[in-house]
Amino acid sequence: MNDVQTDSPSGELDENTFRKSAFYEQLVEHVFISEVLQEAWYRFGETVEVLRSEVDASGYDVVLECNGILRHVQLKTSRSGGKTARQKVNVALAKKPSGCVVWIVRDEDQATSRMSLSYRFFGNAAGDPLPCLDNYPTAKHTKGNKDGLKTERPAIRVIPIRDFAKIETTTELVTRLFGFAIPIAIE
Repeated sequence: MNDVQTDSPSGELDENTFRKSAFYEQLVEHVFISEVLQEAWYRFGETVEVLRSEVDASGYDVVLECNGILRHVQLKTSRSGGKTARQKVNVALAKKPSGCVVWIVRDEDQATSRMSLSYRFFGNAAGDPLPCLDNYPTAKHTKGNKDGLKTERPAIRVIPIRDFAKIETTTELVTRLFGFAIPIAIE
């Protein structure tokens, strides 16, 4: 997960986040994993196996397995109300079974010292591969080469926010990731 957006209104958190970006990325990832594990266990009575990628060369950050479904997940994150309108996705993710992108949208509450999460999701149903990436534009390097040209990154596609499904709760996300039926509230 290398796309932590740090645009807080006060400017205070973003400077601290920027200086400690590796720590902050891990914090967001751990909060996300904790939410998924709790949701699967307490709502569905299931455990989730979590494998973490040491290198992001194959397009995923974590592998989650639950309910017979193996998900290779690329994680992206931004602050609620942030301006990010697209995400860069590695084409190698399409070669993985049930590959998907989970865009974590975080709200940080300084009063409670906690973050709450909602999500955007790019992928198909549990058990199905990632949607075809062929029609998405190829990303370009953010910095120019020695001639100032920003060359293409052939293994990276740019996916607009409109192609990510908006998911408000971790319950919705877990049902989408692992094919559970949404539980019916008992009164």
